[in-house]
Amino acid sequence: MIDKAVKFIDDAGGQQEVQLACFRVGSEMYALDIMRIKEIIRPLKLTPVPKSPPFIEGVINLRGAVIPVVDLRKRFDQQAVSGDRKMRVIICALSGRIVGLTVDEVTEVRSYSRKEVQPAPQFLKGRGSQFFLAVCRRDDDLVMLLDLEKILSSEEKIDLQRIDEVPAAPRTH
Repeated sequence: MIDKAVKFIDDAGGQQEVQLACFRVGSEMYALDIMRIKEIIRPLKLTPVPKSPPFIEGVINLRGAVIPVVDLRKRFDQQAVSGDRKMRVIICALSGRIVGLTVDEVTEVRSYSRKEVQPAPQFLKGRGSQFFLAVCRRDDDLVMLLDLEKILSSEEKIDLQRIDEVPAAPRTH
């Protein structure tokens, strides 16, 4: 995990700063590299997918593309909530596929220097710890950088491929 965090920091393309989209899930702040994000949208009507993992909320039809949506609250074993007006879906690229991540609120884009991005602590172990690539620290503020590739395990990625193959429902106006 440390090697991957160092690679992320080194892959900043020689830049001294990396830009991260910060968002809230529950009471915690997380971040994603803005280069992985396609767009941020308000939640759309979800179509449930039978036999999908519990954290897959379903699929949405975004301009004709069927996109699976992961609820990060469920993925991080937090209490699910619904109907919050600040809730957003972050549409991002994951292993050549497009996936949506439901978050409670997108707060801002922050620039962090390479020195402010540190590998996730070694002592983070247990269920869910593999989701974090690094910790971004500025003064007393800590933001966990998500490892998007780890949000879905390899077998879940295979299921995601199956979900992507579900034809989009025709749009009615």
